[in-house]
Amino acid sequence: MNNQTQSKGHPKGLYLLFVTEMWERFSYYGMRALFMLYMTQALLFNKEYSSEIYGSYTGLVYLTPLLGGYISDRYWGNRLRRPARVYYF
Repeated sequence: MNNQTQSKGHPKGLYLLFVTEMWERFSYYGMRALFMLYMTQALLFNKEYSSEIYGSYTGLVYLTPLLGGYISDRYWGNRLRRPARVYYF
């Protein structure tokens, strides 16, 4: 039998991943709130118009990754994605 000692706890990179994700979400949701505040207070848009812009922005935030994934799969395919993936990581 191999008597290797196993470390307990999480890998070191998991803490960095958690902190990065936490600040990303904090800044995203904070900017959404500031965006509404800026439109209603500084630009003097009424709440209905600001809500329409805000809803469009939120919808596009969730829609554009789907659109990008479709374009990537449809037109680039696996051949062109792999070198970019290797280069990116």
